[in-house]
Amino acid sequence: MNLSEPVSQQVVGKYRWTICALLFFATTVNYLDRQVLSLLAPDLSKEFGWSNSDYANITAVFQFVYAIAMLFAGRVVDKIGTKQAYILAIVIWSIGAIMHAYSVPMGEGIAKVLGAFGFAAIPVSIAGFMLSRAVLAVGEAGNFPAAIKTTAEYFPRKERSFATGIFNSGANVGAILAPLTVPWIAINWGWQSAFIVIGAVGFLWMLAWQFFYDAPDQQRRLSAGELAYIRSDAVAAAPAAPAAPAAPAAPVGKTSWFKLLGYRQTWAFVFGKFMTDGVWWFFLFWLPKYLSVQYGMGKEAIVVPLAVLYSMTMVGSIGGGWFPAYFMNKGMHAYDGRMKAMLVIALFPLVVLLAQPLGYISFWVPVLLIGVGASAHQAWSANIFTTVSDMFPQKSVASVVGIGGMAGGLGGVAVSKMGGWLFDYYGALGQIQTGYMIMFTFCALAYLAAWTVMKALVPKHKEITDL
Repeated sequence: MNLSEPVSQQVVGKYRWTICALLFFATTVNYLDRQVLSLLAPDLSKEFGWSNSDYANITAVFQFVYAIAMLFAGRVVDKIGTKQAYILAIVIWSIGAIMHAYSVPMGEGIAKVLGAFGFAAIPVSIAGFMLSRAVLAVGEAGNFPAAIKTTAEYFPRKERSFATGIFNSGANVGAILAPLTVPWIAINWGWQSAFIVIGAVGFLWMLAWQFFYDAPDQQRRLSAGELAYIRSDAVAAAPAAPAAPAAPAAPVGKTSWFKLLGYRQTWAFVFGKFMTDGVWWFFLFWLPKYLSVQYGMGKEAIVVPLAVLYSMTMVGSIGGGWFPAYFMNKGMHAYDGRMKAMLVIALFPLVVLLAQPLGYISFWVPVLLIGVGASAHQAWSANIFTTVSDMFPQKSVASVVGIGGMAGGLGGVAVSKMGGWLFDYYGALGQIQTGYMIMFTFCALAYLAAWTVMKALVPKHKEITDL
C-alpha cells in the first residue's frame, strides 16, 4: 500500500459509504426508540392522569441523563474504540426501549423500595417511565460521539459534513417511521407492544455492525486507494510522514476534559449545542401533544402531518451537509465555509414565528412552517457536529462531541421544563396558544443567537495541534 502516491492516481473505492449507511440506520433506530413515548403521550396522559408538567418531567429525565451520559460516552468511545462502543450503546438503549413496556410494574417496585426507607413515592407510572427513559438515555448517548468519530476515521474533511448530513438524516427517517408504525402497533397490539417491537430492532443492527465495521487500517474491504483518499488530509499536511495508524491508538487519558475546556473551539461547540438542541427536543417530544391539544387530533390523525414534517427535515439534513462545500470549493477553510453556511441556515427558523399567528388557517400552516424550522435544525446539526472534526485531532473528537452533547442535553432539559410549565400555566387560563407562541419564538431565534456567540469565540479557522 503506497500512501505517498497521489490520491488522484489511485482508484478510490466507495466502501466508506457502506459505513455511512450503517451510521444512518443506527441513527434511524435511535430516533425510532426515543419517539415512541411522544407519539403515545396523549393517550398515556389520559390513561395515567399526567399533567403537562408530569410529561415534561419524564422527558426531562431522558434529557438530563442523556446530557450527563454524553460526557462520559465520548470518553468511552475514545477509549475502547467505535466498534465496541457502538455495540455497547445499542444494547443498552434497546433494553431501555423495551423496558418502557414494563414501566408500571417497575414503578410499583420503585414505590415499595422508597416506601421502605420512608420516602414519599411519586406516582407509579411516572416512576417507571422515568427509570426506562434513564436507561434509554444512557445507551442513546453513545450514538453521536461514535458516529462522528467514525466519520472522522472514514472520511476526509471535505466529505465529512456531507456524510454527517446523510447519517444524521436517519433521525428524520426514524421520526417519519415512528408515526407510521407506532400508532398502528399500539392500536392493534397494545401500547406495550409498541415499545417492545421497536426496541428489538436495535439488536438486528448490532449484527450488521459487527460484521461490516473495522477501523480503516484493519478493514479488509477497503482498497489502498480509498484508504489513501481518506487520509489525504494528513498526507497534505505532512507529505514526508507516512499516515500511520498511530493517531487512533494515542492514549486518550492524556487529553483531560479540563484541557479540552481550555479551548475556545470547545466552548463554541458547547454553546451552539446548548442553544439549539432543545429546539429539536421540543419538536420531537411536544408536536404530537401540540396537534392533539390545539387541533384535537388523535394518534391516527397525526400520522400524515408528522410524516410530511419529518420528510421535509431530510432535505435539510442532506442539503445542509452538502452546502458548505460550495464555499470550500471557493478556497475557504472547512470551518470558515461551514460557518458561512450556518449563518444562512440560521435564518430559516425565523418562519416559525408565524406558526401561531397563521395557525387559524389550517393545522397544515404550523406543520409546514415548523417543518422548515426543523429542516433547518438538521442542516445546522450536520454542520455544528463537523466543526469539531474540522479543528480537533481524531483522538479527541468523541470527547469534545460528548461535552457538547451534554450541553445540548441540558439545554433540552431547560426547554422541556419551561414548555411543561408554560402549557400548564396558560392552559389553566384557557390561553395555551400563548404558551406555544412563547416556545415557538425561542425556537425561531435560537440559531442566530448561537451563531453570533460561536463566531465571536472562533472568528476564523484555527486547528488544534497541541493535543
